Amino acid sequence: MKPLVSILLFLAANAAAADEITLQQIVGGLQQPTSVVHAGDSRLFITQQTGRIVIYDGTRILPQPFLDVTSLISCCEERGLLSVAFHPHYRDNGLFFINYTNTAGNTVIARYRVSATDPNRADPASARILLTIEQPFSNHNGGELQFGPDGYLYIGMGDGGSGGDPGNRAQSLNTLLGKMLRIDVDGASPYRVPPSNPFVNRAGALPEIWAYGFRNPWRFSFDRVSGDLWIADVGQNAYEEVDLQPAASIGGENYGWHAMEGFHCFTPSTNCNDGTMTLPVLEYSHADSSCSITGGYRYRGTRYPRLYGVYFYGDLCTGKIWGGSPDTNGVFSSRLLTDTTMEITTFGEDGNGELYVADYRTGTLYAITDAVPAQPRHRAARH
Repeated sequence: MKPLVSILLFLAANAAAADEITLQQIVGGLQQPTSVVHAGDSRLFITQQTGRIVIYDGTRILPQPFLDVTSLISCCEERGLLSVAFHPHYRDNGLFFINYTNTAGNTVIARYRVSATDPNRADPASARILLTIEQPFSNHNGGELQFGPDGYLYIGMGDGGSGGDPGNRAQSLNTLLGKMLRIDVDGASPYRVPPSNPFVNRAGALPEIWAYGFRNPWRFSFDRVSGDLWIADVGQNAYEEVDLQPAASIGGENYGWHAMEGFHCFTPSTNCNDGTMTLPVLEYSHADSSCSITGGYRYRGTRYPRLYGVYFYGDLCTGKIWGGSPDTNGVFSSRLLTDTTMEITTFGEDGNGELYVADYRTGTLYAITDAVPAQPRHRAARH
């Protein structure tokens, strides 16, 4: 018979290792999924890196793609069709925006309109290019598009590639690379720069820049309750980071790359951590063979109250999914929610705030559910 202490240690170890979330398979057969979003209704729109946006209608992937831009893109590795964002007034105007790498290897932000006759098909003839950004290398293209609570379109741009940002693009305000951009897609054609952007009146700075100092902000999201902006920036050799921009920010933050990687100096000769940089709220190292962060969302759904307010993010190489939460002083820490074998390229959020995660390798989409049963509510005894 095993000693009681050994049994207790065994049970404690298993309890500590138990998954906090489970993954419920929703649909398979996807081709290299890169983003999962909603358009204000019950459908999920899934971008596939090879050039198609498909619709999951709640039971299946519809046989015809919503949009096919295969002929316009170069793919794959870090190139291809990378994301889609629906206009806040999509129900009224039918406009949506895509981020893709064109056949020349450059980033394109383009606007499309839904078909006038079929809500499940876009009009390919409606294409209007808003912005083309030259890419010096094939990696670090960024790729995310999100509309903020202010109604402006935010565009995440990587530093242009190679390794270590050899052109110091992330710290240079005369290039759009290594930046978070903010544009007004309603104010003019093809777009207007919001007059409140932080570098509008600075000589030598590009006015579209909202924040800078990013290596490759592959995925970012807005908290649908607070309006805070969560940015997962892919690291170089040692650390991955999560940056947080409060909703009250007026922009202009420098998030550190390539002077900083996470909380750590990357190139000390560039005046590392001189007090002007905004440090991340979370980081993790490559010590466990992690390699590339995939940012998710702060959970604001209603199905799993225990997970409310948890920020979900994962790693491409290890398949681990973590949850970040603040303490009473607002200091964030993380815990491992589950350890999978997935290649996590994207999380998704539906119209109700429920969360999803996609496996790039198998082409499978999963719903995130709470593994811990909800505690029953006990009624007080009547006397």
